Amino acid sequence: MKLLNSADRRSLRARAHALKPVVIVSGAGLSGSVVAEIERCLQSHELIKIRVLEYDRRHREDLLAQICEGTGASPVQHIGKILVVYREKPEPPAAKRAPALKHARPKAAQRRKPGAAPRSKGPRAEAGHSSSLHKAARPGSRPTSRRRPVVP
Repeated sequence: MKLLNSADRRSLRARAHALKPVVIVSGAGLSGSVVAEIERCLQSHELIKIRVLEYDRRHREDLLAQICEGTGASPVQHIGKILVVYREKPEPPAAKRAPALKHARPKAAQRRKPGAAPRSKGPRAEAGHSSSLHKAARPGSRPTSRRRPVVP
């Protein structure tokens, strides 16, 4: 069990504020299956909340000490029936890490054959037409509304 300094506890309390309890300890107490579930949650989350349902404050403090001793976690906070514990995730060994992608898909410009001419943006873009022009204002286009065009 690693003791945390006050600055670490403060930042962990801030992170834990939005969390919901992932383990609930009922009146049966701290059984082997509950400790195993806490262990699984600590492996995947690092920081967890535990709700204790039916004990007085002194018994909850003892429960927090037992949980931290049994799992190697550090106590962060004990408010009411909520216990917050933290255990840093160990770094996975280099052999078990997911391999990085060696062959990332090239961008569209890089996929073209060497020596091929770059794509043009079309005749209107080359002629200096603005894309913000209304379709009806462009020569040879049909009106976009269903109304009849006003003839002067």
